[in-house]
Amino acid sequence: MRCFIKVCVVVFAVGVSMYALADAESKSGPRMATAYFAGGCFWCMEPPFDKLDGVSETVSGYMGGAAATATYQQVSSGRTAHVEAIKITYDPSRVSYDTLLEVFWRNVDPFDAQGQFCDKGPQYKSYIYPSNAQEKQRALASFADVKGRFQKQGGANA
Repeated sequence: MRCFIKVCVVVFAVGVSMYALADAESKSGPRMATAYFAGGCFWCMEPPFDKLDGVSETVSGYMGGAAATATYQQVSSGRTAHVEAIKITYDPSRVSYDTLLEVFWRNVDPFDAQGQFCDKGPQYKSYIYPSNAQEKQRALASFADVKGRFQKQGGANA
């Protein structure tokens, strides 16, 4: 359980950091909302969200790091402090933030503090970037739920 808690505590300790995705901001109508997740390879994270009714767009990019811009080559070196992330534009009347969180948790390994699945390195760590206090509260609640499910199943050093 140690890695799981360490990874998720970092998730919420990090503030919202808009980076290369900020350049890709779409013109969202008043009904649209935006969510940001990092879960390993950004190309692998897009399809599960793209399949959701109410998601209009996913965009790959980078979050964190000191540089205002970053290239794939720079970030893939693991030395920029950026993580691969996605920006999800969605209609909250058709898909909830809680549903997005459920999809996030189904597509990451919360016990791996070194990356995700076959992708290892600091650029592949998982993060949730809440945009406001309500999203942060919902993300923390979803984390507690996932943690509780694994403890009940006796997994991850429960």
